[in-house]
Amino acid sequence: MKMTAGRRAVPTQKLALSETATAQGSVYDDAVRAVRTGELTADVAANQLITMMTDGEILGLLDGDSPRLVLPFIPILLDRLPFVAGAVPRLGIPGIRFSDGGRGVVIGACTAFPVTIARAATWDPSLEERVGVAIGLETRARGANYSASVCVNLLRHPAWGRAQECYGEDPVLTARMGSALTRGVRVNTMACVKHFALNSMENERFEVDVAVDEHALHEVYLPHFKAVVDAGADSVMSAYNRVRGEYMDVNRALLTDILRREWGFSGFVTSDWVFGTHDAMGSLEAGMDVEMPLRLLRARALPAALRHGDLARATVLESARRILRTCMLHAAARDSAVPSRAVIASPAHRALAHEVATESIVLLKNEAVGAAPVLPLAPATRHLTVIGRLAAQTNLGDHGSSRVRPPSTVSPLQGLREALPGVRITSTTGKNERRAAALAAAAETAIVVVGLDQHDEGESVVTGGVDVGVLGRELGSGPLRRLLIGLAHLASRFVRGGDRSSLNLRPSDERLIRSVAAANPRTVVVLISGSAILTETWRDRVPALLFAWYGGMEGGRALASVLTGNEEPGGRLPFVLPTDAAHLPFFDSAAKAVVYDDQWGQRRLDGEGHRPAYPFGFGLGYTTIEHRLIAHTFDDSGGHADVLVTNKGGRKGSTVVQIYAANVSLRRPVAQLLGFRKVTLQPGAETTVRVVLDAGPTLQRDPSTRRWSPRLGEWVLQASQHSPDSWENAGRLRCTEGLMDQEGISDAKPV
Repeated sequence: MKMTAGRRAVPTQKLALSETATAQGSVYDDAVRAVRTGELTADVAANQLITMMTDGEILGLLDGDSPRLVLPFIPILLDRLPFVAGAVPRLGIPGIRFSDGGRGVVIGACTAFPVTIARAATWDPSLEERVGVAIGLETRARGANYSASVCVNLLRHPAWGRAQECYGEDPVLTARMGSALTRGVRVNTMACVKHFALNSMENERFEVDVAVDEHALHEVYLPHFKAVVDAGADSVMSAYNRVRGEYMDVNRALLTDILRREWGFSGFVTSDWVFGTHDAMGSLEAGMDVEMPLRLLRARALPAALRHGDLARATVLESARRILRTCMLHAAARDSAVPSRAVIASPAHRALAHEVATESIVLLKNEAVGAAPVLPLAPATRHLTVIGRLAAQTNLGDHGSSRVRPPSTVSPLQGLREALPGVRITSTTGKNERRAAALAAAAETAIVVVGLDQHDEGESVVTGGVDVGVLGRELGSGPLRRLLIGLAHLASRFVRGGDRSSLNLRPSDERLIRSVAAANPRTVVVLISGSAILTETWRDRVPALLFAWYGGMEGGRALASVLTGNEEPGGRLPFVLPTDAAHLPFFDSAAKAVVYDDQWGQRRLDGEGHRPAYPFGFGLGYTTIEHRLIAHTFDDSGGHADVLVTNKGGRKGSTVVQIYAANVSLRRPVAQLLGFRKVTLQPGAETTVRVVLDAGPTLQRDPSTRRWSPRLGEWVLQASQHSPDSWENAGRLRCTEGLMDQEGISDAKPV
């Protein structure tokens, strides 16, 4: 029996697809060609394909094509081939051909770019779009047509194990960067944005229930998702966690009411892998279209439910149409030239990885020792020592689903040796602190490379609390289920990655810094990490400090180019570095229930009156650049600011013009980023740059009407090089009636 679309009104067009393949290709190829030329709309083409499909083929669109027996081999297969869902070979339908790709393509040996949070530190959407194009090219060259590369979960707390996969703590920065990556990826492959929604802890991601009020949900945790949807995202991946008591795969309020009806998203939704589907029919009815990547719950439940009338045909057809329509629209619009494998880790992509790594490095401190700052290294340097367990290590980030295996990687030590062939460079891991101190004392400058690796943070691949019942009815209850759950909890204690237990360096790293700094006053500390590291116990002892992240395959060369002064440190912090972890929201990696409010990161420090070690947006360069706001226009739809930027120094340099707003009627104003723009100037140059402003942070959403209106208060605007600590010279943005207390409570209505 065929499940036809004849029960529903189908728009008619002159062209009708034939089940017989033509000389130009398959039935699906003909459909894509007709959509490309405008002979058929994608909706009509999808409907015509559906009329040619059997029930089994249509239901097969709604889950992965691999059997459940493949589960133990997913970690092995993920880096070897695309995972396919919904292929129909008889009609030439290729299905969704999945590859992960947050920092590069995970299939084979591909270009490893710096991790997402490092790219956020570039504050350069145009550069991020170029990264997206490269990732899309390599994804397609590896045989995939779908890239789960766009992660825009907000960094609520830096202890989150997968912080390195996000764009930091700010919704506007995240929205601009995530949208740019989406546009770039879509040139060649479908772009999937993840993990929808409120997924920002790792160890309990399968069980945690997130409580959030309407204002925080729509004004803090969802705007960047909507921005990426508006940028053209083809697909959304639902998260593992629960929101307000419901797992995300069955959360109709988010998947349908908000994502589709309020935002107008017309693509398809996939589950997070294996354990992201909890109810075969309930998830389909809620708006989750594809169970990934195996034939598990839906393969067992949907055929009988459809036959017996428990599952409405209209529900099945709606998801099938969304999937086919989206796939054909993208295939019809993408670059027609199929890239060869020569693009993979090509010289151009290696050069791009180097550029991104350089632009991401954040110089936090650079004091003078003698007549000049420690950095860049003096051209006359003849003896350098490089110390630390990470100095010679390949350290690209966590070893979970986003792991990339490039054909080669350059460590910090190798990068410095290549850049300084005429300089004597000694090195030690620092395990022997006396030896490290002796080497430091004998050198002109000491560089200490410390931080984190895949053992300290990352995706927790084995996690307790998973619902093993999805693997089969025999595991739905009973002793076998209890045994497997117990083994999962036990194994989770021994695997690497997961949420961090501390925001400090390892005690051995802190001791090493103090020992080296005591032996050599010209000590430079390089931090490798995917999120914040507290520096209070040692930063006053060193004159120079940089954040180099997980810098990708060219990270060592990029670091060397910055240390030697061949390149400018172009990065700015995408999160605040506090002086005390207690100034951040409470974080419990074992929590089964959490509350997400609108106070986190820099905003929490502002609201409570804590000065950070380094504020959000902070970063130094090798020249002096000044900003001055000269004009702006602004209303509820946004606006722009014109800023005069002058390079007062003697060398070429870059800066990020950042525009912040605050409600100064509060006792402690809280800075809200509205827009930013990166600019590079020659020495002595002056230019006026226009910065596009996002009105979102100054607006509030009425939960009942879903309408947005200005927040109450006296709002001012300021151009800055980081989150401001004073608003004395700010320009007026707008004012609404009413005096407000610290919590922003007022009886007045906006005017």
